[in-house]
Amino acid sequence: MERFYNAPERVVDDILHAAAATAELRVAEPESGLRILIREDWDRAQHGREQVAVLSGGGAGHEPAHAGFIGQSMLTGVISGSLFASPSVEPILAAIREVCGEAGCLLVVKNYTGDRLNFGLAAERARGEGLNVEMVIVSDDVAIAEAPQPRGIAGTLLVHKLAGYLAGEGTPLGEIQRRARGLCERMGSLGMALQPAAQPGQPAASRSPELGLGIHNETGTREVAPESADDAMCLVLEPLRQALAANDGASPDTAWVAMLNNLGSCSTQEMGVLAESLLRQLGEGRVSHLIGPAPLMTSLDMHGFSVTLVPGTPELLAALTAPTNAPAWPGVRGVRKAPTFTPNTAQGHDALSDDAPQHAETTAALWQVIETLRDAREALDALDASSGDGDAGASMQSGADSLARALDARQLTTTALAPLFTGIGQLLARDMGGSSGVLLSILFTAAGSALDRGDAPADALAAGVNKLQEYGGARAGDRTMLDALLPAIEALQAGNSLVDAAQAARQGADDTASLTTANAGRSAYVPESALKGIVDPGAEAVARVFETLARG
Repeated sequence: MERFYNAPERVVDDILHAAAATAELRVAEPESGLRILIREDWDRAQHGREQVAVLSGGGAGHEPAHAGFIGQSMLTGVISGSLFASPSVEPILAAIREVCGEAGCLLVVKNYTGDRLNFGLAAERARGEGLNVEMVIVSDDVAIAEAPQPRGIAGTLLVHKLAGYLAGEGTPLGEIQRRARGLCERMGSLGMALQPAAQPGQPAASRSPELGLGIHNETGTREVAPESADDAMCLVLEPLRQALAANDGASPDTAWVAMLNNLGSCSTQEMGVLAESLLRQLGEGRVSHLIGPAPLMTSLDMHGFSVTLVPGTPELLAALTAPTNAPAWPGVRGVRKAPTFTPNTAQGHDALSDDAPQHAETTAALWQVIETLRDAREALDALDASSGDGDAGASMQSGADSLARALDARQLTTTALAPLFTGIGQLLARDMGGSSGVLLSILFTAAGSALDRGDAPADALAAGVNKLQEYGGARAGDRTMLDALLPAIEALQAGNSLVDAAQAARQGADDTASLTTANAGRSAYVPESALKGIVDPGAEAVARVFETLARG
């Protein structure tokens, strides 16, 4: 099992059932075989006298579109087909009959052949029954230059919002259709995906990243090879802006409304990075409002995103910001330059200073430790992947990099251990992050204070470890860095050499491979089977540091 589906043929019905059970919707009786959802509060005899009904729909697989956008100031109802397949004429006509009153009904249709034909024929049959029905075809995809029939993709949702808002304001059907068509002419959308969608019950296709994939998994306009989120966003924005440059509503100083759509399986973090890239690349002041990032018009589990741009006219902004109870509408947010402030980073002492005095041998030893931790990153991450979140090496490297920057800037005193340890504690607290960063900062800070009191170096380190244990809660045998630290420091307190301390640290680290019960740290949250034979990454890092110092 690779995905959480039941029977592939039941996917659409399961989705619609859940939507109807958790929102204010009416659903067509399952026995009818028609997949129709309608606003629960909609009454064609009451609402339909003064308010145009707005229907949309199409193939499933684009959730939360379209059912998630039913509500006041948005859609009156939707008609769903099977995955990536248009609904037939009969359910569309049944939905029109259910919602269309004297004010009429507007159909918002994406520009795909099946949708145009089925919705179009349903509209003709409804007109033959005396119903006032009009249609708007959305063709916002700019992927194929000068395409005779551009596809309708995520920009369709903006048409839903504008048409639904105008309908709620009592705007006549013909005027809603005219304004919706005007919006279609002014906006454009373009998507990019690293991986295409996988149909339920079918293996995922293996394809290169593509620009301009369709939401029905159609092949993109060309293969691309982005190396970063910035590259991917640039590949989307350049042709999108070029396509919109010819629009009468766009000018060099146009303030855009941008919509950032998750096509299915991008993580929240990926979408956040893409949002920052979008705003930065369009430029300060060029985006007045942002919709998303959010999954809006998806393509099953496609690993990609799309961007929609449209000039932010007052009429459009009034529609987009109008309240709605449609469950999937994410709202629209104004974009501004974030105000900044200067954090108070005063430490209350001068362990870090400009042109700090340097002791050549101590400084050289620190550089050796820094290189050891940098070189150990992959090995430590690999150990941590078995018992934690796989970032122990990255965390240690971040601490090493912080020390390197301070040494390069001559901010860290190396002529005396007390200010050296205190300074290291400051740097790790500020730059290393995570539990290991703060624990090591506690150790060095407490050891620095003990040295100021006159303690011997080994005793000062022991005092630091005591504080580490007091705040961290770990003990010997808990499968943490302490299993290497404690025997090394005990060796030093006994008057032994750094070589002896390094050997004790190495033995303590290696012994963690036989500890399958962890009582502290991330290892405490994983099963014993994941720990057997795996050295604790924190203990391994400590052992490597002592070995480096012993060699020096």
